[in-house]
Amino acid sequence: MVIRVMTINEKQPPKMRHEYKHLINKADDMVLSARLQKLFPYDKHADSHGRYRVSSMYFDTPDDKALRQKLDGVNQREKFRLRYYNDDTSFIRLEKKIKIGGLCAKYTAPLSRQQAEQLMNGEYSFLLQSDNALFIELYSKIKGQLLRPTVAVRYEREAFLYEAGNVRVTLDRKLQTGLRHMDFFDPVFPHVDIFDIMTVLEVKYDAYLPDVVRLAVQTPNRRAAAYSKYAAARRYD
Repeated sequence: MVIRVMTINEKQPPKMRHEYKHLINKADDMVLSARLQKLFPYDKHADSHGRYRVSSMYFDTPDDKALRQKLDGVNQREKFRLRYYNDDTSFIRLEKKIKIGGLCAKYTAPLSRQQAEQLMNGEYSFLLQSDNALFIELYSKIKGQLLRPTVAVRYEREAFLYEAGNVRVTLDRKLQTGLRHMDFFDPVFPHVDIFDIMTVLEVKYDAYLPDVVRLAVQTPNRRAAAYSKYAAARRYD
C-alpha cells in the first residue's frame, strides 16, 4: 500500500505566529502575575484564578529525532503530541507543532479517549479510517519513522489574552514528567518535578507585539531561553 504523506491544509498554509520563551524566577513570577491580572483578561477556558492544568504526551522516533533537532537548534522542525486539559479526557487533541526560526504554527484534530489509548498501545490502524489529514500524516510517520509515544509532561498554566495582535501570554509552573508514559491519563500519575524553581513565560502573537504587552511582561531578571518542556522531561526517562 502506498500512503501519500499529505501536508496539512495543502491549499491553505498555516498561520505562523511569533513565539518567545523566557525563564523567570518565583519572585518575578508573582510580580508579573499580579500585573497581568490588572491589564488583561484570563483565557476563557481557565478557572476563576486564570489557571488550568495541561497534560501532554510527546511522540518521537527510536533515534530521538525531535529531541536531537531541538538540542541542535535545527531551524525547521516539528513535534507530534496528545493533549488534554485538567482531568477532562473527553476532550483530547492530536497536535502537530511546527517551528521555523522564531515562528510557529499548530495543527490540531480531536480524538476520543479510546483512540488516544489505542495510540498509546501502539494500535494505529484507525488513523487510516479517517479522511483527516493530520491522522493520515501521523500514520505515515508511525510507519515510516517509527514515531511512538515517548514522554508525558504536565504543568499548571496561567493564561492571559490581548485581542490586539492576537497576543497570548502564559505562565507555566510546576512542570512534571511521568515516570511511566502509560500513566498519561491518570490524574495523579507517578511523576518527578522537572523545574520547580523557575517559571516559563511564553509570549505568542501574530504580526506585531503591542507596546502595552511588551512593557507589561518586562521583569528585571528574565532571560530569553530556547527552553523546551519536552527536552527537559527527557532528562528523566
